[in-house]
Amino acid sequence: MKFWFWFLWSIDAFIAVVALYFFFSLAAHGRVGSFNILPWLIILAVLAAVVGGSVWLRSAGQRALAITLLLLLAMPGALYVLFFLLLLIIHPNFH
Repeated sequence: MKFWFWFLWSIDAFIAVVALYFFFSLAAHGRVGSFNILPWLIILAVLAAVVGGSVWLRSAGQRALAITLLLLLAMPGALYVLFFLLLLIIHPNFH
């Protein structure tokens, strides 16, 4: 169970790092302004709640709940990566 927690946590942490990269990259170029800062802050807060909350739940002894929380973000992220790997392997013709 310890392996699954850290495996899922690493997937979620990678997703959070990618989101932070895009946020700071867009902010550096002036693309994040008053019109779209609220959605960005909500996204970053949810990512922080998932990554930090899962560690807190695990330390509180709620391992199953922590893994469930991690699965909410890790499963769509992993399916997204698998979809693009499948596209790279199969090379479909969309014409």
